[in-house]
Amino acid sequence: QVLLVESGGGLVQTGASLRLSCAASGRTGNSYPMGWFRQAPGKEREFVAFINWSGAIKDYATSVKGRFTISRDSAKDTVYLQMNNLKPEDTAIYYCAAYALGVTYYYSDYGVDHWGQGTQVTVSS
Repeated sequence: QVLLVESGGGLVQTGASLRLSCAASGRTGNSYPMGWFRQAPGKEREFVAFINWSGAIKDYATSVKGRFTISRDSAKDTVYLQMNNLKPEDTAIYYCAAYALGVTYYYSDYGVDHWGQGTQVTVSS
């Protein structure tokens, strides 16, 4: 079993930055592909960012590309999402995700094995 705990959310103004953290524990290892999804009020959960086990492969949703950066620290078993130049449309609950090993299509939550509890990010205009 893998336990994912997010932190770092909060209320900020447009243009500000936040860094989300996702600490993994339990039967983890560092071989899990990881990612971030988000869900805004009244909307479906959507893909935000992906990072493979080594950190060599990263991908982002078009809406956040150039503003968000995903990274991982294997020594700490932690994944980060650095969010810069935040916009009101980034307001959502952000979820950390551990994908199934060998996932190929990571844009969908279908390939996610474990979820964190979520952390709220609110960007005021």
